[in-house]
Amino acid sequence: QVQLVESGGGLVQPGGSLRLSCAASGRILVIYTMGWYRQAPGKQREQVARLTSGGSTNYVASVKGRFTISRDNAKNTVYLQMDNLKPEDTAVYYCNIDLTPIGGVRRDYWGQGTQVTVSS
Repeated sequence: QVQLVESGGGLVQPGGSLRLSCAASGRILVIYTMGWYRQAPGKQREQVARLTSGGSTNYVASVKGRFTISRDNAKNTVYLQMDNLKPEDTAVYYCNIDLTPIGGVRRDYWGQGTQVTVSS
């Protein structure tokens, strides 16, 4: 069974920084794309950043130049470094990992979500 565990959310002032982590554990055969999504109250979930196994990245326009996604393949972990945070970044952040478990079928897995609040 595969599990994703997120950490790193919290309350930060505008202009501050946070680093989110998401570690995948269990019987994992191959990890493909890793990404982060967020959902603010009353809004649809949106993809924030995406990192393929080949190293290609994509960011939603609103976070370009401020957020950086990275991965540690040895630890099956994806990170989201968030700098110069703005109040509009306030949301629950979810990690998403596309993987194939040992003896299983390739599909998306989701973390439990972590709250990020940007406020003075």
